Amino acid sequence: MTTLIYDGSFEGLLTAVFEIYEHKLQNIKIQKGEWLSMALFEDVIKVVTDESRAGRVLQGLQQKLSPAGLQRLYAAHMAGMEDEDGMLIGYIRYVFDSNQNVEEDYGNKYVLRLAEVIRMIRREKHRMEAFVRFQKLQDETFYSAIEPDFNILPLVAKHFKNRYTDQKWIIYDMRRNYGLFYNLFEVEFITLDFATARPDNVISSYTEDEGLYQNLWKNYFKSVNIPARKNTKLHMRHIPKRYWRFLTEKI
Repeated sequence: MTTLIYDGSFEGLLTAVFEIYEHKLQNIKIQKGEWLSMALFEDVIKVVTDESRAGRVLQGLQQKLSPAGLQRLYAAHMAGMEDEDGMLIGYIRYVFDSNQNVEEDYGNKYVLRLAEVIRMIRREKHRMEAFVRFQKLQDETFYSAIEPDFNILPLVAKHFKNRYTDQKWIIYDMRRNYGLFYNLFEVEFITLDFATARPDNVISSYTEDEGLYQNLWKNYFKSVNIPARKNTKLHMRHIPKRYWRFLTEKI
């Protein structure tokens, strides 16, 4: 068994693939960060991200996959799901070792798992697009805190930029401590000191009328609710409880 340690970037993952083929490695394990195990009889290779080597692997993938297929592979890695790097390596190796396009070969465990991961990412993306609730800050910027299961901020940037083109806004991922900021011209990635300290409580920065708007929003949801048709089980399936603390109507 050979363990490959890489820096967690997509370029690093592609460099690891290059190392696998260059050294003709068979049984491998891949992980991010530093190698901490003291296990005997294990070979460890520290993968140094190399843009040239990563570029060669990427070029090969472009020849074997459709543009959509390559985008799905990138999205699956970017999501940052635990223990899925081995699947991605297995998928890439299967792509290169096959003589035809394998994107719909669901009989293969790596292709099937990639499809499952993409389905989970898309579901989380759609939920974030539906569940984001903005609150107006004193500098006229609209702020929303979220905590998605996966790293989907880059995937929702286009949606919110197209939908809210006439106002500045911030969507901040509390779990990963970074956010999107739209400055009326473009979307950029940012980190915020106040969000690090109390990311879900920026009340001191609200405008004076923010509380009024929140009450109006809560009253609206209360008025359209029909108690006789309440279905808690169905409601929680569409809006899982872990999202409730970010929804104005649930606070």
